Amino acid sequence: MTATVLDGKSLSLQMEAELAVRIQALKAKLSGKSPVLATILVGDDPASATYVKMKGDACERIGMASRKVILPESTTTAELLQEIDQLNADPLVHGILLQHPVPKQIDERICFDRIDIKKDVDGVTTLGFGKMAMSEPAYGSSTPAGIMHLLRHHGIAIEGKHVVVIGRSPILGKPIAMMMLNANATVTHCHSRTRGLAELVGLADIVVAALNQPEFVKGAWIKEGAVVVDAGYHPGRIGDVELAAVIDRCSAYTPVPGGVGPMTIATLMAQTIEAAEKYA
Repeated sequence: MTATVLDGKSLSLQMEAELAVRIQALKAKLSGKSPVLATILVGDDPASATYVKMKGDACERIGMASRKVILPESTTTAELLQEIDQLNADPLVHGILLQHPVPKQIDERICFDRIDIKKDVDGVTTLGFGKMAMSEPAYGSSTPAGIMHLLRHHGIAIEGKHVVVIGRSPILGKPIAMMMLNANATVTHCHSRTRGLAELVGLADIVVAALNQPEFVKGAWIKEGAVVVDAGYHPGRIGDVELAAVIDRCSAYTPVPGGVGPMTIATLMAQTIEAAEKYA
């Protein structure tokens, strides 16, 4: 069986080209100004700094403005909320991204939920999640929304399929399960402590691995012909799935890197532009 490579890198470049055209049209409605994505980085975590830089680089490639807010490791919840309030009130800012994780002394959920839902382009607020789960208009969490776009782009059928999601984070596992359910899939939602996990994964037409543990999902668990979506990334360029053991048996898979990751950033850009279009 020759598996389809769900190439997020190529699709993200195609999306960027389309978004650049939309930005040029938007400038005429924004007095010549570009849409603005504000990114908040608290502390000096190297991985977080890299992710923020990647998002800034993506903004630059498509002609969108990026405003970086960098706060010290000692920032309090109250101080972070004040920064978010300022961005909420700024009419020049169309999207707000608070980079996860924040230092331990900060109440991350309160800070996420302070973001104006009209600017919640990363889909992190409780209100945004609730609206999405109820099939109401809202910006979906960037990674799961990107996964859904990637599957649809490649013609992967979702309706009526059995999807097994492994992972329950509020910005990946939980929203992708709801998105799949809204797309008329039958969803089994699992996590690292689920009993009989291997047997459940073996029943899946589509497996979404999103638990942030390197090669936790073994290739032998996945049935022949299944679609494998690996949302993990770890040193050594490996994901959450033992992919080498299943490439010859699955029907489609996301490479690591180059699968889910580029779609996350492209989706964030797309949702920021959509927010700017609504504002304009």
